[in-house]
Amino acid sequence: MGNFTVREITAGDREWVARFLEKNWGSTKIVSRNRIHEAVNLPGFLAVEEGNPLGVIIYSIEGDQCEIVVLESTAENRGIGSALVEAVKKAAASAGCRRLWLITTNDNMRALKFYQKRGFLLVAVHRNALEQARKLKPQIPLIGIDGIPLRDEIELELPLLPSKGDER
Repeated sequence: MGNFTVREITAGDREWVARFLEKNWGSTKIVSRNRIHEAVNLPGFLAVEEGNPLGVIIYSIEGDQCEIVVLESTAENRGIGSALVEAVKKAAASAGCRRLWLITTNDNMRALKFYQKRGFLLVAVHRNALEQARKLKPQIPLIGIDGIPLRDEIELELPLLPSKGDER
């Protein structure tokens, strides 16, 4: 853990977020499950140290579900990603969300490891979903991390509240 703080993204942060997304994600548009998110307009949190952003998480709440749209840290193994996920988890729970979920790609083994270590469950593999996603966002490359062809979306979730009718 470092000496960073986590705070909500403000209007004054939007320009930095836009530049960061363009550089690291190829666009401010993020595609998941055949849907375009204009990520720079969504709520989120920044991890900041001495005024410098070290990481960002952007999310979208619809009904009783909260999707993590972007999670990116510029400094590994400092607890930044974990702190950002916790901030969204609290925001989602206080908004009455029952499910926190996200999409990653079939090449992103580090993300799969990261989320599973934090209690997320693998719930679906959407085969060849990136073929359709590229129609919405042509910047999505054909080849991903470690030369793995980018083909599939992998869905993970973390249940937040018991479902209606659950007795606990």
